[in-house]
Amino acid sequence: MNKFFATFLDVLFPPLCHLCRAFIPDAGPLHICPACRERMPAVAHPLCPVCGIPFLGVGDDHVCGACRQSQPDFTAARAALLYEGECRELIHAYKYRYKTHLRRPLALLTAAPLRDFVAACASELIVPVPLHVRRLRERGFNQAVLLGEIWSREWGVPLERGAMRRIRWTEPQITLTAAQRRDNVKGAFDVRDAGVVKGRRVLLVDDVYTTGSTVKECAHVLKAAGASEVAVVTVARAVES
Repeated sequence: MNKFFATFLDVLFPPLCHLCRAFIPDAGPLHICPACRERMPAVAHPLCPVCGIPFLGVGDDHVCGACRQSQPDFTAARAALLYEGECRELIHAYKYRYKTHLRRPLALLTAAPLRDFVAACASELIVPVPLHVRRLRERGFNQAVLLGEIWSREWGVPLERGAMRRIRWTEPQITLTAAQRRDNVKGAFDVRDAGVVKGRRVLLVDDVYTTGSTVKECAHVLKAAGASEVAVVTVARAVES
């Protein structure tokens, strides 16, 4: 696209911040203004090398109490952003207000900071956390699949959209306690074709890691189907205050 045509488009469709709607002269691919971007803090060290939960203060990475008590079936999980403020607002608009164009800034905000983690995992395929068919009809899209399509291109890892399925209806996790979330998703997933994941390193992807109940259950099912390793990537990580 030449400079004149780009300027013409900016006049017709001025680039606005997805969050505050301010005009951005150089919007780039994110369309998030610098002020809003500064209010989207990254997940930073020190953190648990297993589940990726960040710790307050300074120090070295160390395994958190929850992972010491019960080792998950995934090798490691990482998120790019803290699930708060503008990040939460962007994800809610994407997921619950059906603004599917927001998958691009969310995916790109994740792709660069987690590129080295994904490369170290040497994953052979990306598997999105599945939605129940009823939820998919209601929403019209699987947010993890749409993110996974961009991550697949950014990281050069093939996407297996239908590798897993949700075989039982589950209540929305947002309203449940940690214990209720674990019970809610137990036995809710399976692998369509074990041959797709058997002996392979899988990158399980979703939008938010909250208590980890969903990704832990999915990782358990993937390992049971023969996956050699499972790593987890999400856009955001919720941290209890």
